[in-house]
Amino acid sequence: MIHTLENGLRVLVAARPELHRAHLALYVRVGSRYETPKTNGLSHFLEHMLYRGTPRLANAHEVNFAVESVGGYLYAATQVDYGVFSLTMPPESLDDATPLFAEILREPTFADIEIEKEIVCEEILEDLDDDGRQVDADNISRKLIFPKHPLGFTITGNEKQVRSFTKDMCRAHHAKHYAAENSVVVITGAVDEKKAVDVAARSFDRMPRGVRLPADPPNETQTKPRLTIVENVSSQTELRISFRAVSESAPDRRALDMLMRILDDGMSTRLYHRLCDDKGLCYDVSAVYDGYEDDGIIDFQAGCQHQRTSIVTREILTMLVDLAHAGPTDEELAKAKRRYGWDMRAMLDGVEEIASFHGTGLLFGRHEELAQRKAKVDAVTKEQVRDLAAKVARPENLSAVAVGLLEDGEDARFREAIEGFEGS
Repeated sequence: MIHTLENGLRVLVAARPELHRAHLALYVRVGSRYETPKTNGLSHFLEHMLYRGTPRLANAHEVNFAVESVGGYLYAATQVDYGVFSLTMPPESLDDATPLFAEILREPTFADIEIEKEIVCEEILEDLDDDGRQVDADNISRKLIFPKHPLGFTITGNEKQVRSFTKDMCRAHHAKHYAAENSVVVITGAVDEKKAVDVAARSFDRMPRGVRLPADPPNETQTKPRLTIVENVSSQTELRISFRAVSESAPDRRALDMLMRILDDGMSTRLYHRLCDDKGLCYDVSAVYDGYEDDGIIDFQAGCQHQRTSIVTREILTMLVDLAHAGPTDEELAKAKRRYGWDMRAMLDGVEEIASFHGTGLLFGRHEELAQRKAKVDAVTKEQVRDLAAKVARPENLSAVAVGLLEDGEDARFREAIEGFEGS
């Protein structure tokens, strides 16, 4: 059930009385896609700063001590297009923990900002080589796909930007994004719905109404494949074969769920079987969907010996084209649907998973109940999966990144595999 408070904040309670935890989460439309080149990284930095103190709790230690004293565990993460802050606790702590959680998120003092800059700069270093170059394949891939749009920004920004952030910048970003119309609250687990809504209303009633922030769509188009090779001294090449796909709200989104499970949902599915079991080309390979409200990317991710980069690339491209031509088998699609249903049922055992399902759906205007989602998945046909694969497997959707040492002509062979891709 969804309840709307007087300030416009939507509160969804998904009670699971058979569980033994309660979970409270705030989902906010914030992240790198709402930033500019000057402010890139500010959403992520602000995530760190929110747990640094309030007027009543002077620093991060006092915040953590107060939360842990009621049995709670704080969590926070910044994605490209949303941020999530959560508190998992014993059910009996909900009345005390909810106003504390709201205070932390609503009244940050941005204490110890210089200390937090050092921490975030350390985090940024994880994606750089010894010369300070970006070598994270995912970051490079997004910049390649969205060179002029904030979806191509890194979530963390860079060290120079982070060191330029001020308390005034944090306050302005907080005021703009952390508002009732731009956020949703989800409470899950062993809670009573009425009591949960009442405590949420008392705790979040002072959150300013604000406005729901729009996201500028990525209008960038490409007419042929793109690729980037980044030389990096390492034991393997990190490979990303990426295809522009459909958005989270697209009519064929559920067909995409089935396509992804047919590609990669365990070791008996096409990707692992073809590249690992059958050909021995990789130890680890995966396919993931990265979806936004107005776009989406299918990423094939692999680590392989440098001289195998072009072979692995061709195998991935051929596999997707095969699906675009013939579609999945009856057995493959039936197994994918069964496993999807099992995973949806298993989600009911986890308070965090339930909150994420409802919170992101409500935040982006695509909320549905679990039964509605399952019915849509059950209705997907082989032809719909085939047609979606054909829609995706086009040269104008393809971008590729190789981070490693492509020597002795391997760079040319990799380029040939990408640039010569004709699609479905």
